[in-house]
Amino acid sequence: MEAVAGDTPRAKSIPTTANKKFSITVKIEPDGRTVKLEGRAAWMLTQLIGAGRRGLTTLDLPTGVRVSHYIFLLRRAGFIISSPRESHGGPFPSTHSRYRLETPVTIIDEMATAA
Repeated sequence: MEAVAGDTPRAKSIPTTANKKFSITVKIEPDGRTVKLEGRAAWMLTQLIGAGRRGLTTLDLPTGVRVSHYIFLLRRAGFIISSPRESHGGPFPSTHSRYRLETPVTIIDEMATAA
């Protein structure tokens, strides 16, 4: 189809880069059980590991990440994640959770593969 003068070009619906599916395999200490996670749950676990004792909130992550769902998936996989409530001010004062990984883990394998 030919371009029409003054028409704006449309975005291609097929991405030019391959999607990467993230996966991580960790050993839960001290019992040594290994757990392999894929996708966003794996990504969230790496974020929690990186945050350490400080933990993280939804403000520390990119906009639109479904934090509570990924925390649910990690808890269902057997990880202990604390979520104490904290107050915050601003124009809409309220509370939010700070998520901390309480389960000691050792990373065995971490990779991104083409999906």
